[in-house]
Amino acid sequence: MSCNFLRSHVVFVATIGGILLTSAFVAAQSPDVVQSSAPEQQTSVKALMITGGCCHDYQNQKQIISEGLSKRVGGIEWTILHYGEGKDVKADVYKNSDWINGFDVVIHNECFGAVEDTAFIKGIVDAHTRTGIPAIMIHCSLHSYRTAANADAWRQLVGVTSRRHEKVKRSLDVVATEAGKSHEVLAKSSLLASGNTWKTPNGELYIIENVWPGTTVLATAQSVETNQNEPVVWVNETNGVRVFGTSLGHHNETMLDDVWQEVVASGFRWAIQKP
Repeated sequence: MSCNFLRSHVVFVATIGGILLTSAFVAAQSPDVVQSSAPEQQTSVKALMITGGCCHDYQNQKQIISEGLSKRVGGIEWTILHYGEGKDVKADVYKNSDWINGFDVVIHNECFGAVEDTAFIKGIVDAHTRTGIPAIMIHCSLHSYRTAANADAWRQLVGVTSRRHEKVKRSLDVVATEAGKSHEVLAKSSLLASGNTWKTPNGELYIIENVWPGTTVLATAQSVETNQNEPVVWVNETNGVRVFGTSLGHHNETMLDDVWQEVVASGFRWAIQKP
């Protein structure tokens, strides 16, 4: 893997539940270059997480996500690139045309809603479609690049289009769809075990304007503003790329909930399978 873009200020190796976790936490402003690796025999998946932007506790969320997935999936070598807090951050990693090379999956947990450079945005998508490397789309990744005049390539990759969320933060009743009840992502989830419904500890419900072809909605939550069942968990297969997505995850307490952790881990497993 070419790592000339990895400017890192913290590297750690930790064992979580007997699983080796190696991470490079990256800040765009740091001049250091660091490569992280784990012994090959203990690693089966090389995962890149892009995180940062406005409005969320990404400092803790990057750990919640990586530690949760390592515990439930195992054998993950992590490279985590954490950028600043602005809405208009153009993550340096995406400026390198081969940024995705060497990874098996990319977790997008970013909130760069004011970036409007459509060529830059399309370049992110092109890297996924060129390589077929799957994506995990979490919460504000849906709202990233939303003010761009033409960012449909990104929205098609995500699987849904959303530009706003409910004004009120509240617990959400997440209900499995008929498709979700039989899909492998939810098959062993506590969401189904609890009567096809999960009440989130807290939540920010995204309003979904469009569900793209190739997307299967697995769970919804009813909006008090639209009176519609808004998709909150889905899978997407587009242009040879598998994508698992969830709009849930504004609050740390939701991410820490066992149901959220289980569903995302199951979505991760589904995404990295070969179609």
